Amino acid sequence: MRKKLMINLSLVLLLLLTFSVTSLAAEYTINAGIGLNDKSAQYMSLEYFKKLVEERSDGKIEVNLYHSSQLGDDREMMEALQMGTQQMTCPSTAPIAPFVNGFKVFDLPFLFPTHEAADYVLDGPVGQNLLKQLEDEGLVGLAYWENGYRQLTNSKRPVESPEDVKGLKVRTMENPMHLAAWKEMGANPTPMAFGELFSAMQQGVVDGQENPWGTIYLQNFFEVQDYTTDTGHVYSPFVLMMSKQFYDKLPTDLQQVVKVAAIEAKHHNRKTNRAMNAEYLNKLKDVMEVTILTPEQKAEFQKAVQPVYDQFKDEIGAELVESVQQQVEEFQAQQ
Repeated sequence: MRKKLMINLSLVLLLLLTFSVTSLAAEYTINAGIGLNDKSAQYMSLEYFKKLVEERSDGKIEVNLYHSSQLGDDREMMEALQMGTQQMTCPSTAPIAPFVNGFKVFDLPFLFPTHEAADYVLDGPVGQNLLKQLEDEGLVGLAYWENGYRQLTNSKRPVESPEDVKGLKVRTMENPMHLAAWKEMGANPTPMAFGELFSAMQQGVVDGQENPWGTIYLQNFFEVQDYTTDTGHVYSPFVLMMSKQFYDKLPTDLQQVVKVAAIEAKHHNRKTNRAMNAEYLNKLKDVMEVTILTPEQKAEFQKAVQPVYDQFKDEIGAELVESVQQQVEEFQAQQ
C-alpha cells in the first residue's frame, strides 16, 4: 500500500513538474478570438496557425483559441487589440472600414469574378497597402483569409434574373453598399441582427437572406428557405490581425515565426474554405432548389448594380476603386 502511494505521489509530482516547465517555457501568450464557431474553416485554420507557431517558437509562444464571439464581436475584439488586452482576431473587412476607410472597397458588388482574381488583388500591392495602413490604428495586418462569396436564398421563387428579385424582402447586414445594391436589383433590403434572422425567415418577416454556402447549410436555413441562387454578389475576405502593442514586444525571430505562420495558414484557409463550400453546395442541392447562373445571367445582375459604383466611388476613393479594377483586368488578361 505504502509502495503504491509513493508511486502515485511520484506521478503527481512528475505531472506538476511537466506542467510547470511547459508553463514557464511560454514567454508570450496569444489570445485569438473569432466570431464563427469551431466547425468553420476559419477556426480550423487558426488551429493550424497555433500548431505552427507553438512548434516553431519552441514553445515560447502559446496560442489560445476562442470561437463563437466568446471574446466579443468583431469591433470589440479589434478595440481590444488596440488596447493591448487581446492579441489576435480575424474579422471580415466590413467592420474594419471604420478604422481604415479603404477596406470599404471590398463591399462593392461583383468586384471579384473569381477566387483567383481576389487572391491576386489581395496578395498584390493594393491589398498589402491596405494591410499596412492598419498599423496607424494600432493593428498589424498579417494576411487575408477567406469568408467567401455571398449567395441569395429565399422562400418565394427561383431567382434567375434581377427581375425575379423584385419585391423580395432580403435581410442584409447594416452596410450602405449592400443595401444600395439590393435596392438596385429591385429587392426590399431589410437590415437586422444575424441572431434574429432564422426566426424572421420562419415567421415571414423577411423572404430571404444572403450568406456564403457554409453559413446557409450550417445554420439550417434550408429548413425555412426553398430556393437558392449562386449570385456570388460580394466576395468577403477575412483579415488576420494582431495587436501592434503585442507584436512590437516580440523579438525579431518570433515576429518572423508569426508572419510566416500567418501566410501558410492563409493558404490552408483558402483551400479548406473552398473545399468546404463546394461540399456544402452539393449538400444544399439535396434540400433546396439550387439555381446556378450562366455567365450571361450573372452579367445581368452586374449591370443592375453598376450605379452603386458611381454612388460610392468618391467615398471609398476613386483611385483605390480603379486600382482594384485594373488589377482584376490584369489578372484576367494573364489567363
